[in-house]
Amino acid sequence: MKKILLVLTLLAGGPAWPQQMRVEVTKPTTPELDAKANDPAVPDGIAVSAQFERIVILRFKHQTDLLAGMERLIREQRIRNAVILSGVGSVRNYHVHTVSNREFPSKNVYTRDPSRPADIVSINGYVLGGKLHAHVTLADPEKAFGGHLEPETQVFTFAIVTLGVLPDSLDLSRFDDKTWR
Repeated sequence: MKKILLVLTLLAGGPAWPQQMRVEVTKPTTPELDAKANDPAVPDGIAVSAQFERIVILRFKHQTDLLAGMERLIREQRIRNAVILSGVGSVRNYHVHTVSNREFPSKNVYTRDPSRPADIVSINGYVLGGKLHAHVTLADPEKAFGGHLEPETQVFTFAIVTLGVLPDSLDLSRFDDKTWR
C-alpha cells in the first residue's frame, strides 16, 4: 500500500511542498473618503528641498525578518525621515503586496512564497514620520517581481540597506496618504 501511495504521489507531481499563495484584500478608508473627488487646494505635485544629515547603512544576517529588522534599526537609530537609497542581498522566501485595481477603494494582492528564494535587486522607499514604507524588487531564475515589503520575508545570505537620513523637522506625513488628493 505504501508503494502505491508513493507512486501516486510521484505521478501527481511529487509531494505537496509549500507554494506561492495569493490573497486579494480591499483596503478601504471610509466610504466617504474613498468616494471623495480631488480637492483643487491639494497641488498636483509638491516639492520639498532638504539635505541628508547622515547616511546609515544597515546589514542583516541569515534568517532575519527583513521588514522587522529594518523597523527595529530605524527605531534604534532614531530615524524619523529618510530615503531608502539602495538595498541588495538575497531572501529565503518572500511576502510582498501590490495594488490590483484602478478605482477606490483600493485593493492589494498579497503574494507569499515560503519556499522560494530570490535575489534582492533593489529596495527603495521612505521613512515618513518614523513609519517605514519599503518596496522591494526581487529576481529568481525566471523573472523579476516585487511590491511593498511585508513581514516574514527572511534574509538568506545577507541584506544591506542604505538610508539617507533627512531632518526630523520635515513634515512628510501626507506624502503616502491616499486621501490627500
